[in-house]
Amino acid sequence: MILASECDVANVVICAPANINELFEFEPWFTIGSFEFTRTTFLIFLAAAIAIALLYFGLRKKSLVPSKFETAIESLVEFVRDGIGRDVIGPEGGKYVPYLLALFTFLLVGNLFEITPFINFPIASRMAIPAFLSLVTYVVFVIIGFGKNNFRFLLDTIWPRHVPIGLRWLVGIIELFSIFVLRPLTLAVRLFANMLAGHLMLTLLLGSGVIFIAAFGDVGLKSLVGIPWFILGLGIFLFEIVVAVLQAYIFTLLSAVYIQSSIEFEH
Repeated sequence: MILASECDVANVVICAPANINELFEFEPWFTIGSFEFTRTTFLIFLAAAIAIALLYFGLRKKSLVPSKFETAIESLVEFVRDGIGRDVIGPEGGKYVPYLLALFTFLLVGNLFEITPFINFPIASRMAIPAFLSLVTYVVFVIIGFGKNNFRFLLDTIWPRHVPIGLRWLVGIIELFSIFVLRPLTLAVRLFANMLAGHLMLTLLLGSGVIFIAAFGDVGLKSLVGIPWFILGLGIFLFEIVVAVLQAYIFTLLSAVYIQSSIEFEH
């Protein structure tokens, strides 16, 4: 149940869940040692499987006259390759396209779970997923930074030579904190916060609207308050489609920006 099933709808306006964690946590289906396999775990694997299947079946053969599905997948690949990989990273962007494509496709599928019937749960609304993906991006751009620039990647961050000597220590601290702490943190929180907010809004508006409308026989005209709530929820439902796509794009774009900044590191 999304909302509390027992509620005095005649006297209160909103029925709160007995436990807010019910919106984000699920009872484990089974355990393997200390690992609990929950509905969220299943959705993570499902999103990965769908992303792999889309790319595999969309790209496995080159047809003279591609189907609509193949055309759509090829357009997605070209969008990531040209619009993110090459335009953001530059000539070396091609070698990072597989990672960016996998990242974008996985997030796109996982975000769209929010508006998928019988699922209605974006996997990125659990902080562990954005945190893990941002950590992967962090490791990638740090390795590239040291690989391309050796220890100058760290030394020029701590002691930026283009800054007046009296301010180098201050700018160095800011840059060090920004690159090695804030980047992965803000990358994860941005995705998490947007998907969490949308999930909460849809749950509260649509769920409460349905409960109030269904209680018409018990509370009479008071239940009509559920109609505008439900209509507003439908409007947000359509808006969340845009948010799901946009957040997948922004996360992938920023990952490419961080990689590019490591490749062409200048201080």
